[in-house]
Amino acid sequence: MNLLFIADPLDSFKIYKDTTFSMMREAQRRGHGVAACEPQDVLWQRGALVTAHVRDIALTGQPDAWFEVRQTRAVALKEFDAIIMRKDPPFDSEYFYATHLLAQAEREGARVFNKPGALRDHPEKLAIMEFPQFIGPTLVTRDEADIKRFHAQHGDIILKPLDGMGGMGIFRVGPDGLNLGSITETLNRHGAQSLMVQKFLPEIVDGDKRVLVIGGQPVPYCLARIPQGSEVRGNLAAGGKGVARALSARDRLIAESLGPILNARGLLLVGLDVIGDCLTEINVTSPTCFQEIFDQTGFDVAAMFVDAVEQALKR
Repeated sequence: MNLLFIADPLDSFKIYKDTTFSMMREAQRRGHGVAACEPQDVLWQRGALVTAHVRDIALTGQPDAWFEVRQTRAVALKEFDAIIMRKDPPFDSEYFYATHLLAQAEREGARVFNKPGALRDHPEKLAIMEFPQFIGPTLVTRDEADIKRFHAQHGDIILKPLDGMGGMGIFRVGPDGLNLGSITETLNRHGAQSLMVQKFLPEIVDGDKRVLVIGGQPVPYCLARIPQGSEVRGNLAAGGKGVARALSARDRLIAESLGPILNARGLLLVGLDVIGDCLTEINVTSPTCFQEIFDQTGFDVAAMFVDAVEQALKR
């Protein structure tokens, strides 16, 4: 196969932990061609196919100069066997427009993973609301009075922006309600922007678990991201410590319940975030933790992913 990865700049990769790198490495190991570009390299001109300026690369196996460019070319996206959309959040207007260009490429015959329409239809925080049987008390609103009522009912709450990533903009407000008003004004911009409010889950001390689902099937290990010190956030980007664990019965139930549904919608790779027994996010843009799980357990998540791509292309 010839694969195109649409991702952040290659020079920004931290290859010791980068999931996209591990995908590329496994693809090259199997003899597949690897090309890369960034979203801004994709263009659509009147009367023409959706095209991208791409770099055909080879991985060198070196820690610093980890790739070399074989050639640079402009090519219609449908000429690739598969396109792997791996641009990191935020899901902003440019990401939104990129999904529309990729959807047009699909109409022209391209195969894109995850499916562009499914990326648009599953905002990573809002998507959990479809599955109330697996989530804790949760409210999405922009109204300050609704937030105050939710706090009065549950006492200890978490507030977060709908477009945040890596733990950005997450606040905890305890029973005393200290700073609830100012935090709400900051996040909802005086009523102009919606946010998510959730009951605080004390099980966060045991980790915010990233449960990966590939081709509708759960990876047998999750990565528990454990908050450090006085931090309430387990995100690795916020300093959390990643510890690989076998899935619990509840983790597996959630993954096996959602996996086939999301896979049927075109989401080949999903990262479910679970705290205790509760689903807290459904990550679809560029789920990570492949290498951390492999390093600690020996389970080759990248191999499972490339297997799933190969199988999907046969259908």
